[in-house]
Amino acid sequence: MSCPPWPKGKKVVHLDLKGAPPRVEYLHRLIELFSELGVDGLLVEYEDVFPYDGELKLLQATAQPAYSRDEVLSMQEFARSKGMEVIPLVQTFGHMEFVLKHRSMWHLREVAHCVGTLNPHREEGVKVVMEMLRQVVELHPGLSTLHIGADEVYMLGEGEESKLWLASPGRTVEQLFLSHVTKVARAVKEAWPHMTIIMWDDMMRGMSLDTLKASGLVGLVQPMLWDYTPNLDVSQTVSLLEKYCSAGMADLWAASSFKGSTSVYTCVTSTQRHLDNHLQWLKVAASLSPAVNIKGIAITGWQRYDHLSVLCELIPVAIPSLAVCLQTLLHGQFSAEAQSKVTGKLGISSVEVETMGMTCVADTVFPGRRLAELIVELNALLNSEDIRFFENSMFVRGWFSPYQRQRKTVTPLITMQIHNQASLYLATLQQKVEAVREEMASLYPDSTVQEWIEEHVSPVTAPLQRITEDVAACLKEMVP
Repeated sequence: MSCPPWPKGKKVVHLDLKGAPPRVEYLHRLIELFSELGVDGLLVEYEDVFPYDGELKLLQATAQPAYSRDEVLSMQEFARSKGMEVIPLVQTFGHMEFVLKHRSMWHLREVAHCVGTLNPHREEGVKVVMEMLRQVVELHPGLSTLHIGADEVYMLGEGEESKLWLASPGRTVEQLFLSHVTKVARAVKEAWPHMTIIMWDDMMRGMSLDTLKASGLVGLVQPMLWDYTPNLDVSQTVSLLEKYCSAGMADLWAASSFKGSTSVYTCVTSTQRHLDNHLQWLKVAASLSPAVNIKGIAITGWQRYDHLSVLCELIPVAIPSLAVCLQTLLHGQFSAEAQSKVTGKLGISSVEVETMGMTCVADTVFPGRRLAELIVELNALLNSEDIRFFENSMFVRGWFSPYQRQRKTVTPLITMQIHNQASLYLATLQQKVEAVREEMASLYPDSTVQEWIEEHVSPVTAPLQRITEDVAACLKEMVP
């Protein structure tokens, strides 16, 4: 069953740079591909790779260098040359981990053990937020739209100052949330009167119509309703959008996902999962009343669930998914024509990255394709039962258990066979890892390469390495 194509509005791709920030050359190649795929803009979440200066310089990443001012400007200029708008996303309430992790900012947390949520009662916190926004806006000449985040404000109302504030009759956590966001939005409008302000919607989903109407946000912000699931509840989503519209917020955004929302540690993207998410969003768009004005859809590509979590899939393995999602929006379904456009444009035979293969046309190869292939191959090795569960194999458990290793009472013949097999697995993995390392280093900073390998490869190779070392130690005691 098909739906009408996505209604008029921008198709914006989310670039989450708080993990695996592409090298500038690769970033430009991605932007060029995005424009060829029909993308109208970029929603750029810089976090700690933005070149903050002055008192905010401490926010810059230390593991890898932040982008320079010239690089940020060149990225925008290149995007504009391709007809794409750049919308910065700066968190101003929740997900402030990259700010509040710093010791000098600890006192601005809502509660000590929640690194992500800003204390809304501290004027200093608002000043930090406004200085972040000022520096970002200043480095985006001609900026017309700004996303102020405000999603997942965990533990709000749990801090001592919030408890004191909430003790007054009639005050609620909802009002506490709205008062801070309204304060930030008004300050943005005061500084930049013509700025369009977008914010995530999730903290407002449970609010009544009357609460939303009285919030002070009507006319100030455009909510962006996000849902990344393949089984998105269409009727519930339509009801939410209609509620925001009835409250006076008729200009609304949707947010889908092309990667980074399957699980916190996913390594290889499932195109089908994200295709299903977009098919559901098409049903939502087809069910809305004419009063709801969908300004656009942000196709998110999360690189981390939050600043302190592990890396999600890298962009190269998700490009087929992105292309499929965009074509689905354009056609109202993933038709044979849409599939043909994706496979032809990317030079692949299958839209699932694990089986994508390659066509013979060299000039249709998408940027990062080689790394995508290598990651798929290495991931298959890392997840093969023979390698992953080698420690639990019959021979290791039967003749080289922890008890036997500790006492060095082993059967040399079988132990040598175990050593040979473990060494073979290690050599096979190492060969593939080196190929991944070399290719990844051409697209990403060295810190990303190191993190990716330590997260995905080391947990598998470490037990094999220990076995080979323990075998050598045991054989010294058993073989003349």
